[in-house]
Amino acid sequence: QVQLVESGGGLVQAGGSLRLSCAVSGRSFNFYTMGWFRQAPGKEREFVAAISWTGGSTANAAVKGRFTISRDNAKNTVDLQMSSLKPEDTALYYCARGQRAGVSTTPSDYANWGQGTQVTVSS
Repeated sequence: QVQLVESGGGLVQAGGSLRLSCAVSGRSFNFYTMGWFRQAPGKEREFVAAISWTGGSTANAAVKGRFTISRDNAKNTVDLQMSSLKPEDTALYYCARGQRAGVSTTPSDYANWGQGTQVTVSS
């Protein structure tokens, strides 16, 4: 059984930075795409960024240039470095493991999810 545990969320002022981390255990980490999604109250879950096991990545246009996804295949972790944070980045951030090797922005392509870590950006 795959387990994903996010950490690193918190309260930060606009313009600040946070680094989220996701630790994966239970099954193979390699060969699968890893992604970050977020969900704000009253809104649908939204794609943030994803990275293939070889390091190819893509990100939502709303966060490009501000957020960077990375992974350490030896440690089974995937990180999301967030900079120049805005109040509209406030959400519950989820880490997810994809069902295949290719990068996907679609939540249904991800089979395993963490519980989420809250990010709150004050203005």
